Amino acid sequence: MPSELLTERRGAVLVLTISDPATRNTLSSQVLAAGIESLGVAESDPQVGAVVLRGAGDHFCAGGNVRGLAERREAGRAAQRQMIEHLHQLVESLRSFPKPVLAAVEGAAAGAGFGLALACDLVVAAQDAQFTLSYGRLGLSPDAGSTWSLLQMLPRTLVQRLVWLAEPIDAAQLHAAGVVGWLAPKGEALAQALQVADRLAAMAPNALASAKELVQLAPTRSLHQQLAAERDHFIDNLFHANGAEGLQAFFEKRPPRFGA
Repeated sequence: MPSELLTERRGAVLVLTISDPATRNTLSSQVLAAGIESLGVAESDPQVGAVVLRGAGDHFCAGGNVRGLAERREAGRAAQRQMIEHLHQLVESLRSFPKPVLAAVEGAAAGAGFGLALACDLVVAAQDAQFTLSYGRLGLSPDAGSTWSLLQMLPRTLVQRLVWLAEPIDAAQLHAAGVVGWLAPKGEALAQALQVADRLAAMAPNALASAKELVQLAPTRSLHQQLAAERDHFIDNLFHANGAEGLQAFFEKRPPRFGA
């Protein structure tokens, strides 16, 4: 039976769980389609303030199912092209989703599983979690945007080493490099991710969306272009109802109560 995506609401946080513990939560077409659909629905749901992506059991996600890869190789290029395009649609959906997305990583995040964690805005990882670009062991090259994501954060030489040699890198090393935002005790990644997500879900969603867009697009812009974008977003948010609430709460010395 292929892996499935389980959805659960924890207050204002939507938890998406890749579930197939027997294969360390390998990806299936069902998971990819459900992930894209769930993000689409959550984007327009004002009751969802943040999303947490995790894996069932002791691991995050081992990437593609190797048996499935072998079957699609027999079926021909079109089958694999469709699968990888769905994977990349999910990566782009995570990147463009206007609300915060956190990855809660336990155990292994390998191959496309590593790529999906990197596509999230923030990563909370158990101290013993291991991240691997495992493609080289199978004579394959990376997907899921992992090379693009890592090159935004790590030196090219280290990225090339991870890609070519398929060497695992632990959560502590990625935390020191700034890729992982928080380290949690084993088994506590979800709990800590939910704590962070709850804090984010209480903030002004329009301001969060602006900040996400500004940070993501900054590397593609000149300073002049980025300054113009910051100006426009700032003015829009100041004159939003949440801007008025934030100022009023400051003057009244109370926590703000932001709306959608």
